Amino acid sequence: MATFPLSRRGPQSRILITGASSGIGEALALHYARAGTHLVLWGRNQERLDKVAAQAQRHGATTETLALDLCDTDAALVALREADDVSPIDILVLGAGLGDIRPENELTELPEQVKTISLVNFTTPVTLATEMARRMAPRGGGNIALIGSVAAFHDLPVATAYSGSKAGLARFSTALHAAMTPHNVHVTLVSPGYVDTPMSQRLEGARPLLVSSTKAARLIARAIGQGRAHLLFPWPFALARLLEMLVPRPIVHRLLRSAEVRQRAAN
Repeated sequence: MATFPLSRRGPQSRILITGASSGIGEALALHYARAGTHLVLWGRNQERLDKVAAQAQRHGATTETLALDLCDTDAALVALREADDVSPIDILVLGAGLGDIRPENELTELPEQVKTISLVNFTTPVTLATEMARRMAPRGGGNIALIGSVAAFHDLPVATAYSGSKAGLARFSTALHAAMTPHNVHVTLVSPGYVDTPMSQRLEGARPLLVSSTKAARLIARAIGQGRAHLLFPWPFALARLLEMLVPRPIVHRLLRSAEVRQRAAN
């Protein structure tokens, strides 16, 4: 399998990361930051993006930033095309995502909440990945990574939009991987468990098998470099996925409904 380590990408590697202002996206930006790398950093908060860019520059990378809301799929698509027209993108990391759960005393998530999560977690990333694949294939290769979640493999009653959007993203990613492999475009689905990010820090209660964002970035970057189709970590979540598949669905749903999940309001 052909891979695209940074050392072979020519005089300057160009990497675009969405969700780069915090969490896994920020950690990946700093992991990739080095001389000979140009980072295109997208996020919702310009002030935080500027701080990440400044850190990356201290490691030798060149940077550019763009603050945008991925609820606006059309604007994101225009921005991606403009960025790739300036100079071809070698690695696209679609790391932006929203996590939310059903409000207390509600039977479901709010419809507006579901729409926002669906746009950010599914509609916009699959649109951008499709455009990037169409551009990379004629160039002879590239890497696209989509940051999903182990939640994609579980029916979460308090987070139907989150688990549903991540499930859609997972199937899209593996299907695009199948389509693009003959063109040397490697599509990597990343399915992390609990990672120590602002999103997971909002959850109240235990976060089993918690992984630091730095370690997560290292694992993800290695999987991208290897052109892997799927990275799921930490490994016990793969076992949990298998066990759930063996247990009758009504029993699984009863157990999931009994779990108490709460989260603090976003800052």
